[in-house]
Amino acid sequence: MQGQLTEVEHTIDVSADADEVYATLADVSQWPRTFPPTIHAEQVEVDDSLERIRIWARAGDGVKAWASIRDLDPAGRRIEFRQERSQSPVASMAGTWIVEPTAEGSTVRLLHAYAAEQPSDQAWLDRVVDENSRAELASLKESLEAGAEAQGLATVSFEDTVEMDGDPSEAFAFIDRAERWQERLPHVTRVRFAELGHGVQDLEMDTRSPDGSAHTTRSYRVVLDSGDIVYKQVTLPALMAVHTGRWSFRAQGDGVAVTSQHTVVVRQDQIASVLGPDATLADATAAVRKALSANSLATLGLAKQSLEQAQVAEAS
Repeated sequence: MQGQLTEVEHTIDVSADADEVYATLADVSQWPRTFPPTIHAEQVEVDDSLERIRIWARAGDGVKAWASIRDLDPAGRRIEFRQERSQSPVASMAGTWIVEPTAEGSTVRLLHAYAAEQPSDQAWLDRVVDENSRAELASLKESLEAGAEAQGLATVSFEDTVEMDGDPSEAFAFIDRAERWQERLPHVTRVRFAELGHGVQDLEMDTRSPDGSAHTTRSYRVVLDSGDIVYKQVTLPALMAVHTGRWSFRAQGDGVAVTSQHTVVVRQDQIASVLGPDATLADATAAVRKALSANSLATLGLAKQSLEQAQVAEAS
């Protein structure tokens, strides 16, 4: 017996132009950095105002994945959505984003209409919809009210690429099988790894930086149909407000080029406590980039060594 259809609305006032708010909601590629529950979101196809997107997001203590159809109305600043195939214990999920201009900026309304598969699932679904809606709206407000200039200055994106001889599938396996990183990577001292289904991995690890400092991080990773691996850290070092990334693999000749891409939002309020009272935002972004690139390049260097040693062994 399916649960009853429930309709709820959450609202928030944002001191930002209504068109800017709508643009943020329309661009799902930005959602992992804007909305805390979202691990990864991507546009799959588009036809006029209709688009199909895929989303992986935290829900309660787990991670859910689904595809949604969205109908975008830029003139009316409305986005209607419905899950194409909901994941248990959700029977159906639909709703609307509405952005209304006000004298002070905008009011954002988030409407949901949903049903649980079983009445016993209703309380859980009510809680998840409420918690995620409140978190999304609060994060949207914080992101937009920070100001485009400040937000841009605090965000840094960069990538490192290493070319290696060998089978691209072996390069992918080295990155994919993170449960073996403790034995393969000297800077990783502990790993807890779990496969959650739908291509989702839960990876927690302790790492040691070149300066000797230790960090515990936790990430949700998604193995995409394209063969790339994307991730979002949910336990972060003090300097980072957001950290998302992507491992990509490009076959070339007799080998493969593997790229590690990072996008980080620096916590400006933590710069002085972490780097000292005289440190600047430039110092912080440089420190973040140095630390993350060092770990990425160490991982890629050992992947290259593993592939090329295997290739030599096969040839002998």
